[in-house]
Amino acid sequence: MDDLATVEDDVIACRACPRLVDWREQVGREKRAAYRDEEYWARPVPGFGDPAARLVVVGLAPAAHGANRTGRMFTGDRSGDVLYAALHRAGYASQPTSVARDDGQVLTGAWITAPVRCAPPANKPTPAERDACGPFLARELALLTEARVFMVLGGFGYQALARFLGVRPRPAFGHGVEVPLDDGRTILCSYHVSQQNTFTGRLTPAMLDDVLRRARELSG
Repeated sequence: MDDLATVEDDVIACRACPRLVDWREQVGREKRAAYRDEEYWARPVPGFGDPAARLVVVGLAPAAHGANRTGRMFTGDRSGDVLYAALHRAGYASQPTSVARDDGQVLTGAWITAPVRCAPPANKPTPAERDACGPFLARELALLTEARVFMVLGGFGYQALARFLGVRPRPAFGHGVEVPLDDGRTILCSYHVSQQNTFTGRLTPAMLDDVLRRARELSG
């Protein structure tokens, strides 16, 4: 019988995509100067959070020097700083920062995942890599039986999730867009918490707070 621990083990062991395997391991060897004394995770990154989550946050893929370094989703980079601070303000995260797998961070009512589990070159996975990773996301979603809201960060995550959930036709992506599903669950869209979006003001903390507030309302 499948469970989240088995999915995690299978994710970590995966070597299905040669380009991603080569890149994640190259980054782990060469490292960024600021992290030269750290041992990089340099493997696929499993989902993280509360198995009883009513909110599932869906990103894009691990960042080369973030989750690919730390081994936990959105942990150890500026995107994660923004996301976890917002999750903390919304009552989902036990602390406003997420810097390492052993930092004590705990999510309550939320789970964080991504359609691609390895850091891709230029942060751009291919459709074939997305499809190869698809069964991991499908298995997770099947096991997260309490989930009521899927908060997608960016267009890539939205397209991947809508495809897995069979959403047709797919409404255009936009910040704050809500897509009700036939089973009563909802996809809720947000701009990605990337530095490009947060530094330019395309996504502000208040905008992210509004989406998480709506997620709380929709998830009951």
